[in-house]
Amino acid sequence: MAAFFLPRASDDEQAERLYDALAEFAGCEPAPVGRRVHSIAFTHEGAQWLAEVGEELSGRRTTEQLRRGELIERTEHLSSSSRVLAVYPGTPFVVVTDAQPITGAPSEWANPFTAQPDRVTWFDAT
Repeated sequence: MAAFFLPRASDDEQAERLYDALAEFAGCEPAPVGRRVHSIAFTHEGAQWLAEVGEELSGRRTTEQLRRGELIERTEHLSSSSRVLAVYPGTPFVVVTDAQPITGAPSEWANPFTAQPDRVTWFDAT
């Protein structure tokens, strides 16, 4: 497990303030220490995606095709230039990125967006 951090925060105190501010921006409650999310894996439009704090959203879509009686599996790697700033637990989880309106960067994802995770990785509780 990783220690809690947020991109763009220069120290722990600033990370706490930013975490609270991003939760307010997203319209959700900040999670207490020990329940903070490092990453989630989720399915969106038939693709598996990973939203990991500090990293760009990444995913993969696997398709199967029958060709000459043989099943061919093809995996397409997907990416987004949107970097994950924070993930908040809930039903559903809320993901905040560095895209508009936080910065001027356009994104194919809403900011924030919601996702129902298939897998959750938590920050270290200490």
